Amino acid sequence: MPTNTSKTRKDELAASKEAALEAYDKLLEAKDHFKLAAEAAGVDLTAEATEQLLKGRAKTEKLGEQASTFMREKPLSTLGIAVITGFVLSQLFSRK
Repeated sequence: MPTNTSKTRKDELAASKEAALEAYDKLLEAKDHFKLAAEAAGVDLTAEATEQLLKGRAKTEKLGEQASTFMREKPLSTLGIAVITGFVLSQLFSRK
């Protein structure tokens, strides 16, 4: 009877080894799928970040144009704002 038990254990061991190898293969396959999904998501995030950067650039250019227009139309107001801002900043950063 010991031979029968030994044969059963060898069969169980072989079946366990085969199941472990199958699980490992599936794990590697899942890893590849996750890698592809992450790369696809990264491409989407990059495209979205680029779109936001372009929107920010357009908004900055628009604000710059508005500031230039204001400075051309009201040079005295612009000079007054610059003087007051300089005075306030000098008071904030001066060492007393």
